[in-house]
Amino acid sequence: MLSLVSAATVDPAGTDDDGSGSGSVFSLAMPQPAPGGVDEDNAGGAASGRTIQFRLAFTDLTYSVRRSRHGGDDGGGKLCLPVQLRSDRVTAAATDAHAPRTKALLDCVSGEAREGEILAVMGASGSGKSTLIDALANRISRDSLKGAVTLNGEPLTGNILKSMSAYVMQDDLLFPMLTVTETLSFAADFRLPRSLSAAKKRSRVQALIDQLGLRAAADTIIGDEGHRGVSGGERRRVSIGTDIIHDPILLFLDEPTSGLDSTSAFMVVKVLRRIAESGSIVITSIHQPSQRILGLLDRLILLSGGRTVFSGAPSALPPYFAEFGFPVPDDENRAEFALDLIRELESSPTGTKPLVDFHRTWKLMHAASPDAAAWAPTMSLKEAISASVSRGKLVSGADVAAGEMRTYANPFWVEMKVLTQRSAINTRRMPELFLIRLGAVVVTGVILATVFFRLDQSPKGAQERLGFFAFAMSTMFYTCADALPVFLQERYVFLRETAYGAYRHVSYVLSNAIVSFPPLVVLSLAFAFTTFFAVGLAGGASGFAFYTLAILASFWAGSGFVTFLSGVIPHVMIGYTVVVAILAYFLLFSGFFINRDRIPAYWLWFHYMSLVKYPFEGVLQNEFGRAGECFVRGAQIFDNSPIGRLPEAVKERVLASISSSLGYRIAPDTCVANGWTVLGQVAVTQLGKWECLLVTAAWGFFFRILFYFSLVLGSKNKRR
Repeated sequence: MLSLVSAATVDPAGTDDDGSGSGSVFSLAMPQPAPGGVDEDNAGGAASGRTIQFRLAFTDLTYSVRRSRHGGDDGGGKLCLPVQLRSDRVTAAATDAHAPRTKALLDCVSGEAREGEILAVMGASGSGKSTLIDALANRISRDSLKGAVTLNGEPLTGNILKSMSAYVMQDDLLFPMLTVTETLSFAADFRLPRSLSAAKKRSRVQALIDQLGLRAAADTIIGDEGHRGVSGGERRRVSIGTDIIHDPILLFLDEPTSGLDSTSAFMVVKVLRRIAESGSIVITSIHQPSQRILGLLDRLILLSGGRTVFSGAPSALPPYFAEFGFPVPDDENRAEFALDLIRELESSPTGTKPLVDFHRTWKLMHAASPDAAAWAPTMSLKEAISASVSRGKLVSGADVAAGEMRTYANPFWVEMKVLTQRSAINTRRMPELFLIRLGAVVVTGVILATVFFRLDQSPKGAQERLGFFAFAMSTMFYTCADALPVFLQERYVFLRETAYGAYRHVSYVLSNAIVSFPPLVVLSLAFAFTTFFAVGLAGGASGFAFYTLAILASFWAGSGFVTFLSGVIPHVMIGYTVVVAILAYFLLFSGFFINRDRIPAYWLWFHYMSLVKYPFEGVLQNEFGRAGECFVRGAQIFDNSPIGRLPEAVKERVLASISSSLGYRIAPDTCVANGWTVLGQVAVTQLGKWECLLVTAAWGFFFRILFYFSLVLGSKNKRR
């Protein structure tokens, strides 16, 4: 006798049979193998005696979203009314003007999942499969989700669920240049506690590789479009492995077989079968499983329009649909038949309402099995977790004695170390990214060095120095734009890893800054050596040192700014557009095109917000703020006037006349304007060069702090 378990729902009269609201067990005349190959019921109807430790139950889960911009009830307080009182068509939009302006993605869905079993959620696209998985995994705000989710009869808090569960997303979010072993090893370093020795962590990784069937691909890189790596099925198993490295009690998966061929999909579900038999509860959404995959599943929930149209064992599908009046042909896949029938009903005038009604009646027709208590957990949640840890589950080091879980397995400095090591490996295996950036900086430096080669000490030389510094400093910021796609490529990996406490946000931000800094030093030295001596800048060794530091600070501020934008703008092309536009505004208000004292008062605030302003003024003071430097001598004062075109003899007579009028002799070699005069003319007088350097570096730190807050606010991983 098969036991079909589903949580109690409101009966057609609108009342509970027992008033408990708990799950009920119903018997169907079909055999079902219990987990591990043990029959749930023997011929006499007695249980096999196996006692489960964990039972996840969910009752009347309801989740609605607004269907239009107009006001209306949000569906938050909606009761689970009888089917007869609802719309005639489950999947049709309400046309009544007085109908709620919300759409129910989940509508009073109930059920349960047991340790050692696989519960599969199936349905057509848009049926609510992923929404139900998100609801059970606490990825929907509790304020929006109605109903109850309990483990061993106790509600799950966020931290406990996060520590004892894992969520595998539909997409394979992995670093392409890491091998399978390295990927799982880094996951172990994140999720397993520091108190666990390195040898035990390696042992856990090797055992997991065998469990996932990845021994032959252990040393193969994951790969991507440009690098050949593991197969699609192996990639999916690696993705699962990174989330179960701590051997969780609850495993949620969003369509793990999507996009795989039949054999690869079967291998993935076989892995899930082994994970369940190791003492976990596996809950997964699945789309049109093959007959072989269907045989590996223990429980199945079919959804249509967010409502349950079948719940039970896969082996119960033929008698269920036969009694509904649509028997499953012997030569047809039961799952495909069920989905095809549901699609036909959804396109009919009555929708899936008849099947929803039949499912409710089907459950009420079958009395609860007397051996249901044999499958009920005999331990409290705390005791069950303690027992699981004692037999090797939850190797993340949960503090069971205190009845709660630690959010993170390691201190932040360990997380920083592991993140830095992983990023360094990725960077080392993709040197072309850095080499392209280095080439762009060197080529730009060579072009500037040849255009502004050996500038002289003249009024034109001073003006050309201003142009060189403005272009050079702005180039430092523009070349930082290549950092934009770096985080965007890692964004979803970051969201997956931080969703269940692999590491802290601050650890990622600090690691990102540490990894990005050494390349900036190399780029700064390359540009400084390429341009400083060729252009003929002043200051000798000390001048070169400050010039290099100013370039480094510019790179640091620019990369911080671009990194922050990558955390706010999730699209590459939009991000590039915003970066280029804002940097153009920074250059406009830097003080090169228009002096500070000539900028309108209502735009002056942008001058002080300009990132280019501070390194630009710093290098100007480094160049012009030195004693003994002269840029205008004698008749050179006429160079930028019509008199400058006259013969030298004429200019000398005019200069003599001016000297006579002033009562001060201006000889041809008399210094008329030094470097400080130039600085005064361009209104660079408020901050010293070291102050400008510190402000530039401070911008880099400021934007990385903003990057941290953008990660915290933008990675809630919950629907509202």
